[in-house]
Amino acid sequence: MFLFKLLRRIITALIVLVIIVPLYVASQIWWTAHHPSIKESAAIVVLGAAQDNGKPTPILAERITQARLAYQAGLAPLIITVGGGQKGDLSTEAAASRNTLIAQRIPKKHVVSIPVGKDTLTSTVAYVSYMKVHHLASVIIATDPYHCYRAMTEARDQGIAASCAQAQSGPGSLKATGLRYIFRETAAYLAYETVGRFGIHLSDQIKK
Repeated sequence: MFLFKLLRRIITALIVLVIIVPLYVASQIWWTAHHPSIKESAAIVVLGAAQDNGKPTPILAERITQARLAYQAGLAPLIITVGGGQKGDLSTEAAASRNTLIAQRIPKKHVVSIPVGKDTLTSTVAYVSYMKVHHLASVIIATDPYHCYRAMTEARDQGIAASCAQAQSGPGSLKATGLRYIFRETAAYLAYETVGRFGIHLSDQIKK
């Protein structure tokens, strides 16, 4: 009888881990994407994505657009661009974003470039480190709708209040994405919350 009860508890725990937890995370990702909320903050961050020798790809260009709109709406006085480069690149994601913003008439003194980060977590660590040095405690993250939940969680875990400026068009928008992006984000979030806690870092780099 004891062994039967133990086996039943183990099976129940496995069901929770394998089915219920991922479904809960996926629902949170979906809910966050479909119920956006931007809060006035100390800074706006453009999370990096691929660039082509200084020219942002469509997914990065839309993140830049949302950062610019948030800045022009007076939601934050500073934009931080973040993201490194691939081997052989002539530019970094951060530089491509900064140069684009300046070309769109955002004052140079209001755009900070941090050319570090190959994925969400390393980029978050980089910009949060800068924010803490400069006593900035809140951020608006410009990224894709289904990416918001994890991006905000990682910022909040490091002590920064976060909201999200979501892509409205392009390959990262709700119209262009669906279950595949939710599945990808669910897996990435679970990896962050499990093996990531033990220092095992799995890259989630976007190369579009």
